[in-house]
Amino acid sequence: MTELKIEDEDLYEILEIDPDSTLNDIKKAYRKKALQCHPDKNPDNPNAAKLFHQLTKILEVLTDESARRAYDRILKGKKEATLRHKQLDGKRRKLKEDLEAREKDATNDNASNSKKLKEEIERLRKEGSRLVQEEMEYVKNKLAEDMKKLNTNQDEAGKYRIKIKWKVEKGDRDNGGYDAELLRKCLCKYGDVTALVMSPKKKGSALVEFNSKRAAEMAVDLEKGLNVNPLSLSWINGPPSQVFTSTIKPSDYESVVLTKLKQAEERKRLIAQMMAEDET
Repeated sequence: MTELKIEDEDLYEILEIDPDSTLNDIKKAYRKKALQCHPDKNPDNPNAAKLFHQLTKILEVLTDESARRAYDRILKGKKEATLRHKQLDGKRRKLKEDLEAREKDATNDNASNSKKLKEEIERLRKEGSRLVQEEMEYVKNKLAEDMKKLNTNQDEAGKYRIKIKWKVEKGDRDNGGYDAELLRKCLCKYGDVTALVMSPKKKGSALVEFNSKRAAEMAVDLEKGLNVNPLSLSWINGPPSQVFTSTIKPSDYESVVLTKLKQAEERKRLIAQMMAEDET
């Protein structure tokens, strides 16, 4: 991704706001865009960091009164030039020379305005911007808050695992009338099922993981399955105790990724445990 040239871009269009937007409008638009393209939320996008940096540069210009005036003059000049070009239709060809002269004057003005904008951008680079730092801190804290919620939800989900058993006669190829689709249909009415594993060797056995404690509790208490062959549901490690929200603040996206990997390893361990029980 090439370096952003402020004078060549419509900064308001990038932020999806109007040129007469207030300071609060600019800040809100920046926050929305910054949270969408933050590198922590886009680990697979190699351009995410550069795009986030470009948004910061745009915020610097538009939140500084002097720099914004310099930029607005350039933007206004470009729009006026575009309008003049549109006026060169068949009925106004005779005004071409006059318009070209005016265009030359406008070009000189644009050169002066461009120089002024570059000076303002250089000033901002040296001085820094307290408001920009505050906005970047806001985005950082909001992202950490979102990651914390995601982390907490993932930590809780892994605690709601249930073992399911039912009778299967020797030689029964129908597995007692149950398959993964039927079990999921029986269980999903209590809440989101995040994982369902049928025993690969031992018939009449499966593991299910719910997204919430309430869903798991209702399934254990209420679900009976088929009348002709009832299900028996029990907690794998006993009913979970009261879950408290973690006070640890995730520092970045890596904490969430590590949580997911740990949960995947835990599921593998449970499946291996089930297979070991099958052997015995």
